[in-house]
Amino acid sequence: MARLSAVFFGFSKQVLQTVATKKMPHQSLTHNTILYGTMKRIQDILKERILVLDGAMGTMLQRYKFTEEDFRGKRFADWEHPLQGNNDLLSLTQPEAIAEVHRKYFAAGADIVETNTFSGTTIAMADYFMEDLVYELNYESARIAKQVADEFTAKEPHKPRFVAGSIGPTNKTASMSPDVNDPGFRGVTFDELRIAYKQQVEALLDGGSDILLVETIFDTLNAKAALFAIEEVKEERNIDVPIMVSGTITDASGRTLSGQTAEAFLISISHIPILSVGFNCALGASQLVPHLEVLAAKTDFGVSAHPNAGLPNAFGEYDETAEQMAAQIKEYLDKSLVNIVGGCCGTTPEHINAIANLVKDYKPRNIALETV
Repeated sequence: MARLSAVFFGFSKQVLQTVATKKMPHQSLTHNTILYGTMKRIQDILKERILVLDGAMGTMLQRYKFTEEDFRGKRFADWEHPLQGNNDLLSLTQPEAIAEVHRKYFAAGADIVETNTFSGTTIAMADYFMEDLVYELNYESARIAKQVADEFTAKEPHKPRFVAGSIGPTNKTASMSPDVNDPGFRGVTFDELRIAYKQQVEALLDGGSDILLVETIFDTLNAKAALFAIEEVKEERNIDVPIMVSGTITDASGRTLSGQTAEAFLISISHIPILSVGFNCALGASQLVPHLEVLAAKTDFGVSAHPNAGLPNAFGEYDETAEQMAAQIKEYLDKSLVNIVGGCCGTTPEHINAIANLVKDYKPRNIALETV
């Protein structure tokens, strides 16, 4: 408990006591050695080159034009509630499609792919009445991604591929009220988030995730719950795992939805031992530059960016081509702002291929990896 108490000093005694009462499961020496080796390997690679993250999963899945029947598959044919739009479920009902998307991103040049688990918590899955499937959804998503990653690593041992367990923000916020008439009301508590995130983290690790990516953070308190859950699992299992943290600047105000600037966001999570901090979603590559400049100047962590393919048009679609996006990301590289770069909404393997070809000519930004 000493590390958790130190890392999260300031949280309520009740929350810390909750962690203290948990039993630590036995973990094999081999399991721990593999995770430590992964951490060391990624750190070593970050000293040598810029790592490329994949692009959008949702954008690619839209190309399949899956129907309600496709989302259900045979297993959920009689489910009482609509399931179309539950992309995480496709890891169970259309696993071949998920694997194919991962393969396309790796073939395009990605070093890291994200699991298909953006909504993989009991909180988010409650919309589909599928809370009981959360462990399986996360485990299978990680297993599929890891299997594809291992295929590519076996073919190209000089370019190892990694899996980042995607941990989304959920559809509720712990620090803001969803009811304008009741500003003190909260749709979810910190502890409810912590419990939900812990289940997701355990499944992502059990399925083979090499990295944990807490992403699209619009409420830093939600992210703190996820990070607390990760530290809890690390302590219980006596393991270490690389953690990426990625916030979302929501608009031209330059702040997250919960009101933090880039610097305030960084300060809020800097007490956690992480691999990288960055931003994704909401904005295009050019709009992210000033916020990445703040991070690059004020942290020893790695800096990541996976922006959208520009801003959405009137139909909610993204028009920015791979070449246009790469030209904007070149500014990141010329200014030495990032260590990990990829794409979010609207990006495809074509975008990632253009980025991968671009970063080959640049050295990584200097970081103090001993802080991780």
